[in-house]
Amino acid sequence: MIQKSQLARLGLFDAKVPRYTSYPTAPHFSNDVGADRFGDWVSAIKPESAISLYIHVPFCRRLCWFCACRTQGTQTDNPVIAYVDVLKAELDLLAARLPDGVVLSRLHWGGGTPTLLNPDLMRDLSRHIFSIVPLGHDAEFSVEIDPNEVDEARLDALAEAGMNRASIGVQDFDDEIQKTIGRIQSYDTTRDAVDTIRARGITSLNTDILYGLPHQTKERMTESVQKLLSLNPDRVALYGYAHVPWMAKRQQLIPSETLPTPEQRLDLFDTARRLFMWDNYAEIGIDHFATQEDGLTKALNSGRLKRNFQGYTDDQAEVLIGVGASSISRFPQGYAQNNPATSAHTKAIRDGRFSTSRGHLFKDQDALRARLIEALMCDFQINTAEILSNFDVSAEDLGGMYDSTNSAFGGLLRITENGLFIPPEARALTRMIARSFDAYDLSKAGHSSAI
Repeated sequence: MIQKSQLARLGLFDAKVPRYTSYPTAPHFSNDVGADRFGDWVSAIKPESAISLYIHVPFCRRLCWFCACRTQGTQTDNPVIAYVDVLKAELDLLAARLPDGVVLSRLHWGGGTPTLLNPDLMRDLSRHIFSIVPLGHDAEFSVEIDPNEVDEARLDALAEAGMNRASIGVQDFDDEIQKTIGRIQSYDTTRDAVDTIRARGITSLNTDILYGLPHQTKERMTESVQKLLSLNPDRVALYGYAHVPWMAKRQQLIPSETLPTPEQRLDLFDTARRLFMWDNYAEIGIDHFATQEDGLTKALNSGRLKRNFQGYTDDQAEVLIGVGASSISRFPQGYAQNNPATSAHTKAIRDGRFSTSRGHLFKDQDALRARLIEALMCDFQINTAEILSNFDVSAEDLGGMYDSTNSAFGGLLRITENGLFIPPEARALTRMIARSFDAYDLSKAGHSSAI
């Protein structure tokens, strides 16, 4: 990696940039996309094709202070039971539009806390999903699991439904850090949950861990990562904590003076990164790690790695449909987002219409720039031949983009006849480099730290 002083001169420690899980990013969505257009896009899906489905459950038993997701707390099951009925009704609306023969390549339940659902609700929801769009060959069914909010009966229900990948958020195992972020989840509780999951034949495990948390030090980061590695996850997402209290009011409970500086965040990331690499994990993009046998590693090595709202993926489906309040769908034509307010989403579905409230219709150079950014985020390079063969852009214009970006970063990048490359020592700048290919005004969006 290049010296911190050079990174500082290039603005890494001051920059606020998108994570680029979509292009354009969600702050640029507008009301140009509504329920009718969403329905038309669903109808235009190719018959017999494979799609992805995301089910959003916005409820938690308690609200963690660090979290910026669209969630709401509940101490009873009544809102959850009612919400599952809404999900089923939304799925019925989709069923009326989906072409024949469509199957699932990926199914993901996220939130919130999907494991708030009791076993009967889990069985009911999964049966309803598969009656409309069944799992395809080699499909993946993953669920976000809260070790504090799961038991054997619920894991039995998920295993019976076909779940074959579990996802557990760890954040950090340090007691003081957990208290400061409002998320108590001991190592023993997490280990027991992992053991119970694997006892049901579910061998694939995703985990998330955060750097940049309050009171985090390199020593504490090392201890937490070593504990995480003892669980032998197949994939790890090493996300930077985004402190955005102007967007997520609950983050105001976290004292800002306890947060590490941007320079310290870089050290924390590098500390964790080295530990994963020493344990023979493959480095996937800017913030993921996977075992050598995992599908992400295979996708990286074969040039098939993709990026979506869940981060990096080996899913090759062109269509991702989000079900539930605030969920975002991706189509070849653009993005569509459901109403983020659970009450408004519920009313729309009960009135017999999709709740799509905003989105983006691809236009101009959107598809080109989306691919340029995805290539950088996934592979740290842009293949000129691929771009010229798939998009309406001249070699001269593409070369001009390369030169402009390289100039902005002091000539750190490599440009050859094959394309543009980010060398390993400059990869901390990847999101900033990707931003240079973004045609939209970023000043209006409150993005997170570049590191």
